[in-house]
Amino acid sequence: MWRPGGRSPRLCHLSRCNRDRTMANLDASGVRTFVGTRNFEDSRDFYVALGCTLNWERDGLAELELGGCPFFLQRYYNRQWCENSMLHVTVEDATAWYEHAKRVIDQGSFGGPPRVNPPKEEDYGALVTYIWDPAGVLLHMAQPLGR
Repeated sequence: MWRPGGRSPRLCHLSRCNRDRTMANLDASGVRTFVGTRNFEDSRDFYVALGCTLNWERDGLAELELGGCPFFLQRYYNRQWCENSMLHVTVEDATAWYEHAKRVIDQGSFGGPPRVNPPKEEDYGALVTYIWDPAGVLLHMAQPLGR
């Protein structure tokens, strides 16, 4: 049992894990999320129109990249999962992203349909434009505000 002033068993476990990680070379070199799609082609075209680079695509899986940050787009749809998935993207100008996304959505035919909300200042110190992709995945285009 842990007592105030004593070492937390969780912390002991973490330090042991860190030691084991170093000894076994378990360093990570990146983290990528998988984004579901209702219609793979519509979602792929939407992300490319937003400005993502399509690095490769095969067998219902694509690697897209925005600002040097890659993610996977997959041909798989589960409504509850997609509508509860979010990507937080740090940007320089949330207002410019709103205007750009609005143009992309107005000019495109992506199914869904995707939508965008005007920038909103959030309590965590960011101005955020919210963009929903054709499957309902929510993108937070977040511009950090000076503190």
